[in-house]
Amino acid sequence: MHIKNLITVFAFSITCLLGTTLPARAADKHFQVGSMYVERHGNQGTPIILIPGLASGAWVWDDTVKQLEKNHRLYVVTLAGFDGQPATEGPLMEKAKASLLELVQQQKLDKPVLLGHSLGGTLAIWFAQQHSELIRGVIAVDGLPVFPGTENTPTDQRPVLAARFKAQMSAQTPEIFAAQQLQYMRAIGVVDEKLAQSIAGHTSKSDPVATASYASEIVSMDLRKDMSKVLVPLLEISPYYAADFAARNINVEAKNAYYQSLLQGAPKLQVLAIENARHFPMLDQPQAFMQVLQHFLKSVE
Repeated sequence: MHIKNLITVFAFSITCLLGTTLPARAADKHFQVGSMYVERHGNQGTPIILIPGLASGAWVWDDTVKQLEKNHRLYVVTLAGFDGQPATEGPLMEKAKASLLELVQQQKLDKPVLLGHSLGGTLAIWFAQQHSELIRGVIAVDGLPVFPGTENTPTDQRPVLAARFKAQMSAQTPEIFAAQQLQYMRAIGVVDEKLAQSIAGHTSKSDPVATASYASEIVSMDLRKDMSKVLVPLLEISPYYAADFAARNINVEAKNAYYQSLLQGAPKLQVLAIENARHFPMLDQPQAFMQVLQHFLKSVE
């Protein structure tokens, strides 16, 4: 894939999120673990670690937290460089994975569920490949083991592609960075225009250089060869908005099949679609999202 086309695609996959459209949460506790900032909610039940995606803050899970905190212990993380948190030096994904392990060990979490969106879903899958014995399940919300559209890129070409991508994306001014977030939210992020306008402004709290670094690391990764090592139940939530795929004659079954092919090898895999939703199904279709989430949690608890 040409680097300019890849940047356009990836710009549409940048995750940003919520601000004034939802009430503020009152976390029971705030603390730092490794490179991650953590909010804790709830004091009983199965622990769940919630991981936002690229350029997002913990607020992406506001509604999810409100629904789950009475019966679960929730640990909502924000990665370094996002939502106003200080940036750190790379390799950023490796540090984030190590920080997840530290969180599980430090808090003595008894087999938590990992719930990750986009980049957060990729991180959760990667963690499960190495530490399935420490968790009870993974829910990846539009997060995959390889960046869609790059699955046919040869391994030896990925670092070159990632470096070029990082160089071009890092050169963005804050104004261009903010404009991309609004373009993304309108085109791919969510269905509602008012919601898109409201939340896009908050993405600018994230460090553009850190965002570019995470993005380039994701482009360089291909975790498919180790999918058989994900020994816990893995649920991939695939959002589907028909109007976005009509011109290409891609129906919901075809999109699910494509995602299934990228996740091939996971022994306990399930791919479920949430329709009438774009990249953030938890915002576009919160009731449908919660039904899917609750069903999975009951199955692993």
